[in-house]
Amino acid sequence: MLEPLHFVDACTQAHFAAMSAIHCRGWRATYPGFVPEDYLREVITEERWIPFFREDYDTKRCKGLLLYENNTPVGCCNYGPIRSGPSPRQSEELVIDSSRYGGWGEVISLYVEPARTGCGYGGLLLEEAVRRLREEGYPGCALFVLQENDGARRFYERHGFAWDGTVQKVPFPHGMVCRDLRYIKSL
Repeated sequence: MLEPLHFVDACTQAHFAAMSAIHCRGWRATYPGFVPEDYLREVITEERWIPFFREDYDTKRCKGLLLYENNTPVGCCNYGPIRSGPSPRQSEELVIDSSRYGGWGEVISLYVEPARTGCGYGGLLLEEAVRRLREEGYPGCALFVLQENDGARRFYERHGFAWDGTVQKVPFPHGMVCRDLRYIKSL
């Protein structure tokens, strides 16, 4: 019998679809006003990330982790080696410089169903991903958070992360640029 709250390593098409849908709803709840509305409406769909999650699983680029409440996925994250260089999945112009953090891990994304925020699910996912990165031998963990997302910044700070001073510009259509802050934590 499954525990009411349990983790599942994403490895099936159904898992990838659940993660993609959670990402979509998370983006649409978090980024209005920061990302162009037409981008959120037309590009950020519930199916958008399915092929990326499948490719990441097949190539072992990074790992997906789902948190279930009984039989319902309520949150997810992706974690693995730190990204460095071009990041065309997010934007053709995005280039991430992680040269200071060679050999580190990264929590690449973390989203909880918007109706379930505030239940502690994000903290469970983050701590599990960090635990796994530590077990895999990474000396530290990095992640990016939208500069204006004060709630997320406080969340990561409560979990031992601190801003390292890096501001990553993330270009979007219509000349809109988001500013992501890199947060780090030694493991």
